[in-house]
Amino acid sequence: MASGSGDEEGNTEGGSWRLIGPASELSKKRCRLMHSSLGYDSDVCLFYVKGDFFAMDARCSHSGGPLCEGDIEEADGVLQVFCPWHDYDFDLRTGKSGTSLQQQVYEVKLEDGKVYVKHPSRLSLQPFPADQKS
Repeated sequence: MASGSGDEEGNTEGGSWRLIGPASELSKKRCRLMHSSLGYDSDVCLFYVKGDFFAMDARCSHSGGPLCEGDIEEADGVLQVFCPWHDYDFDLRTGKSGTSLQQQVYEVKLEDGKVYVKHPSRLSLQPFPADQKS
């Protein structure tokens, strides 16, 4: 089951549904880095935890740490990712932290066995060639 809805705080308003790939393949890893056609600062992490997919900006809003490399834990029913650099936590559903930090989250949907993420740019599991960024 995919997670996220358009009215959650921290969710992006704009964007289009971007096909990421088959859920059967994407569910084999806890986190995958999705490269944005807008460049490094717009990359997204796709998490698969407890049967749900979640998407948020790949770089920690504190200092840019790689959230795909962070630990994922559940506390009081809240799934959180911890930045590996300074241990800041972010709720996978809302992007909220135990601090004043906020991480951008994106809607995820499953349709016909495929995973889609709503994002303003094209997303790919492979880096975009430098001349194709837009």
